[in-house]
Amino acid sequence: TKGDKKMKNKNVLYLTQAAMIAALYVVLTLIANAFGLASGSIQVRFSEALTVLPFFTPAAIPGLYVGCLLGNIASGCALPDIIFGPLATLIGALGTWGLSKAASFKTSKPASLFVWLSPLPPILANGIVIPPVLKYAYGVGPVWFSAVTVTLGEVISCGIFGLVLLFALRRYRKSLFPCADGFHVDSRKSFR
Repeated sequence: TKGDKKMKNKNVLYLTQAAMIAALYVVLTLIANAFGLASGSIQVRFSEALTVLPFFTPAAIPGLYVGCLLGNIASGCALPDIIFGPLATLIGALGTWGLSKAASFKTSKPASLFVWLSPLPPILANGIVIPPVLKYAYGVGPVWFSAVTVTLGEVISCGIFGLVLLFALRRYRKSLFPCADGFHVDSRKSFR
């Protein structure tokens, strides 16, 4: 029936978007790894800029999780990093998606604030989760120093590169991220 075909198309779209985001995350992580920026107490993963994508599509949530998991495996991370790194990314992606949902119900000024805050969940999640992982998986310490350096790296990756990406993609969001769930952030509210 027509309804079944529409549902199948939504599922295919969702899976395709998630797979593309995962693949981009892995490639960008491997590039950062080649420059020595993907792990350790000082890290600026270019792939973390993608953590703003849940603002456009919920398909980014599993895409970022799988991308981080595969990126950590491919870059030779220790097992605790392979487990907890993707979990931190998942927590951040869920937070960013939550901000996008909140922005859709607000007037222009509050909605615009949610756009600017969209990198905050991944910055906080990684700044809290990753430092103990670095200490216990790699012997990098002290934890407070790693918390400062990881958070600063996330501010660069998510806060600067991520916001640049978010504002660059906003013009094309309807063609890049057609509604998989019937939800779009209203540009008149969020991007002023």
